[in-house]
Amino acid sequence: MKRRNFLQDMGLAGAAIGVSGVSAVTCQTPKSGSTNVQQNYAANGNKLTPPSKGKIPVAFLISRGVTMIDYAGPWEVFQDVHVPSRGSDMDEQMPFELFTVSDTTETVEGSAGLKIVPNYAFQTAPLPKVVVIPAQGGRTQSMFEWLAKVSQTADVVMSVCTGAFILAKAGMLSGKPATTHHDFIDRLAKEFPDIQIKRGLRFIEGSKISTAGGLTSGIDLALRVVERYFGREVAEATATYMEYQSKSWIV
Repeated sequence: MKRRNFLQDMGLAGAAIGVSGVSAVTCQTPKSGSTNVQQNYAANGNKLTPPSKGKIPVAFLISRGVTMIDYAGPWEVFQDVHVPSRGSDMDEQMPFELFTVSDTTETVEGSAGLKIVPNYAFQTAPLPKVVVIPAQGGRTQSMFEWLAKVSQTADVVMSVCTGAFILAKAGMLSGKPATTHHDFIDRLAKEFPDIQIKRGLRFIEGSKISTAGGLTSGIDLALRVVERYFGREVAEATATYMEYQSKSWIV
């Protein structure tokens, strides 16, 4: 059972939050007194159109060594989004459907020995509208073939931390601005000189391909994706529900 359903059943669910539009934005310096400590790089006109009904499928690509917070942070964001105007019950009002995908459905050992059983193999996974690529060790041909296929119809393909290297190896960052964890950004620049490396940013957003820095920055990028679909108020309500006080996702 999703946590929000559980809380609602226990009589602890929050008040309904309305949906608002999102304005087109560019990279900007935080205003004086803002808690936004880093700039973000976002393109103009990046609003996404959700389906009027039904779920937005979100695929989390995982393989050996996958870093827990890189996928758990965005997972928490997407699972907590609540849009009351989308339906009459909680399931209809929670727009994202999440699943993990890997080469096979055999258990994957992630960071610190955490074991995860993927929901799908690449051959059987539903087509996602959002793809999340955490830091991980896998680099198989089937992974790159799946990415090439699903990126054609996805709204967003986003990496977290060194997941950017997977996008780079897949040729999806060529000629584009990108970032990764600060410990690996020099290596990304050296191995893929055709990428426009941006330093000191929480995330870099393109019309489809986006990259986040390390670890917690994946939460910021996921919240930004929520904003692109459903507006600032829904994204803020999600952050508040998560007790997430950072404003670094706001561009």
